[in-house]
Amino acid sequence: MSMPSLELLNDLEVADSQFTHASPSEILAWTFERFAGDVVFACSFEDVALLHMIHEVAPRTEIIFLETGGHFPETTAFLDRMEREWDLNITRTQPSREALAWPCGTERCCELRKVEPLSRAVAAKDAWITSVKRIDAPTRASMKIVHWDDKFGLAKINPLATWSDDDVAYYLSSHDLPEHPLWAQGYASIGCAAVTLKPLDPGDRRSGRWAGADKEECGLHEA
Repeated sequence: MSMPSLELLNDLEVADSQFTHASPSEILAWTFERFAGDVVFACSFEDVALLHMIHEVAPRTEIIFLETGGHFPETTAFLDRMEREWDLNITRTQPSREALAWPCGTERCCELRKVEPLSRAVAAKDAWITSVKRIDAPTRASMKIVHWDDKFGLAKINPLATWSDDDVAYYLSSHDLPEHPLWAQGYASIGCAAVTLKPLDPGDRRSGRWAGADKEECGLHEA
């Protein structure tokens, strides 16, 4: 795993403090200038707001999709559609054979189907972009906009950190962008089919994720 230079750590700290009220587009512009072509976007295709922003600025950016083997058919169909219509540069990760013993919903599923494949996919990169927001879950409430990611050994950029769900919805509607087909069915946070329900609490969009389990994160965005 690469170690950050003091210069990079300082750049990230300064940028994070300056981006408190910055737009996602401003954050992305800095990201692509600071890290040039060594940037990837990990995208679940749950929504396409940030994908659209990145496509507008750097259309050949590598898009990493974590193929867990357990996605809803609607998710993979939506991915295929967006790849075709927007000519996206998509890399689909695959779990190792060890994951066969840990199907979706079991103890090591996310470790072997998400964390380990992403670690391989970003190994030679300088920065990765995510669409996580502070309002997504209590575990993300203090998330920085940009910082050094010790787990994966590169800079992590969260351009939507300060956005609300309404901000995302407004962006989608104002740009006439397509939505994940499961949104129309009442899903609000979409993961693997075996562990995703419609929200159990109308006030908590992620309450249908890992329903009945003592779990809030898959491991990608934990310290």
